[in-house]
Parts: sequence; C-alpha cells; structure tokens
Amino acid sequence: MSSVLESQDIRGLGSNLELLAQQVVEGFIVGLHRSPFHGFSVEFAEHRLYNAGESTRNIDWKVYGRTDRLYTKKFEEETNLRCQMVVDASSTMYFPWDEKNPDKFKYKNKFCFAAQSAAVLMNALKRQRDAFGLTLFDDEIRVNTGCKSSTMHYRLLLSHLIERIENPQLNKTTDLATSLHQVADSIHRRSLVVIFTDVMERHEEAEKVFSALQHLRHNKHEVVLFHVTDKSKELDFEFENRPYVFVDMESGEQVRLQPNQVREYYTQQIGVFTEQLKMRCLQYKIEFVEADINKGFTPILQTWMVKRQKMG
Repeated sequence: MSSVLESQDIRGLGSNLELLAQQVVEGFIVGLHRSPFHGFSVEFAEHRLYNAGESTRNIDWKVYGRTDRLYTKKFEEETNLRCQMVVDASSTMYFPWDEKNPDKFKYKNKFCFAAQSAAVLMNALKRQRDAFGLTLFDDEIRVNTGCKSSTMHYRLLLSHLIERIENPQLNKTTDLATSLHQVADSIHRRSLVVIFTDVMERHEEAEKVFSALQHLRHNKHEVVLFHVTDKSKELDFEFENRPYVFVDMESGEQVRLQPNQVREYYTQQIGVFTEQLKMRCLQYKIEFVEADINKGFTPILQTWMVKRQKMG
C-alpha cells in the first residue's frame, strides 16, 4: 500500500501528507506488537541527605567517596516521551533538482523524503500521546516549536513541512553545527532528537558538526541521525562519462567537467568523511541511519522501527 503511494508524484501534497503518514503508520502497527518509541521511565532529579533507616539502594557511593557524607539519588517518574524532529531545509536538500523543470523532482528530492519521514514519525508519536516538536533550519533556525501531542499541533507542523516542500529554497546555505547547538540549548528536558540532514559540510567544518552532536548527547538527549542522500549520485558519483555542468545549489557556482576526471578522488573523499561521521556517532552513542532516498522512506523507517522495538 505505502509503496504505491511513494511511487506516485504526490500532487497536491498539502492535502495528502497527513493521509500518507496515517496509512504508513497503520501499516507499521500491523507488523509491530508494541510501539518502537519508549518513554524514559525515570529521570535523575536531585541529591538529598541519607536518613538512617532508609533503603541503601539509591545511595550515591561516588559522592560518598568525595565528601564522606551519605546522599541518596532522588528520581522523578517520566513516562511520556518528548521528541524533537530536526529537519535540514537548506538548498542541497532539494537535490535532485532540474532548473529547467522545477516540478520534476519536487516530491522526489531529499527534503520531501525527510518531511514525509518526519510526518510518519510524528503521527506514530501522536497516536501514543507522546509530545513532539519540529525544528527547520538552513543557515539559521527558521522554525522551532515546543513539544505537544495535540492534533492541532500536529497539523501545524505538517503545514510547515508542506510549505517548504511546495516552495523550494534555493541559494540557501546550511549551518548545521550552529543550528544543532541552538537545538541543544533550547531543549530543557531529556528528549529523543531525530535529525534529518545530508551533512554536506566542507571538510574544515566537520569538527564543528561533531562538537554539536556531542553537545546534544552531553545534555543526555537520545539522538538519531538519518543521513539523507541520493546515494548513487552524491556518494557513488554515478554519472555517464559525458560533459556536465555541476551547479552548487547553495552558491550557484558552476563547474564544467566529465565525471571520470574526478570520480575516484570524489568518492574517496566522500567515503572518508562518511566513515568518520559514522565513527563519531558510534563514539557518542548516536544512532546513525543510512537513508538513501532511492530506497523510499517506508522500508527505511520500517527497518529502523523494527530494530528499535527489538532493542527496547
């Protein structure tokens, strides 16, 4: 069912994104016995002095070692999940792009993939009454909502996604690192942070991105990074060996060349960066999900949800 929906150009997406998300989630639920989203059952609140006769189970022995005084750790129940969807809306996310026919890939580009995926996940969260918010950014944060679980809030967030799908933003650079730092600073309660981005950073900016990802984890958030790419073109550089004019979607800069002139160097460089990104995610305990738009968002989300359910 959902694969048929994905194979179509979703004309009038504004009226169909909610329906699409609902149908995909219903398809998932049939195959899942419980939700792949798990709330955080307890959250550390504060230390307090130990009173004689209390259970010793929650004594913080590390603090005792430093202070020679007995303190117990007090926890707060936190059953509902809070999830922030962070979606890159910079110009490279509108690849593939045909300047002569802007509508050709409107519903088949990376941003549309990310928006549809976010809509599906928000629909799943809404069904179990968990709170979710949305952040859209390019060179700065453009939308940043708090987390709510209402249908009205859900439809407002869908409208933000639809507006960006229908009105591609060209010549918009990205500042992934600064945006992620701002997201980390703006979320005051432990949350699940789901990021959709192509991570098309210049080599010299890579460390700044890694630092921003580490900032999110330092704040105790659970982080999932969907690396959204057109794998055959952007990672494997699979172009016919004929003259092309390659256009930088953020700056408009043009380069004329034949793919065979640069393929080996390009794929080696992009491969090194992608492996570095995966290793940093592993190091920071961030879940890294390869999201090739050519495979469709439904099987990618389904595989991730099943894996997450088993881990839970």
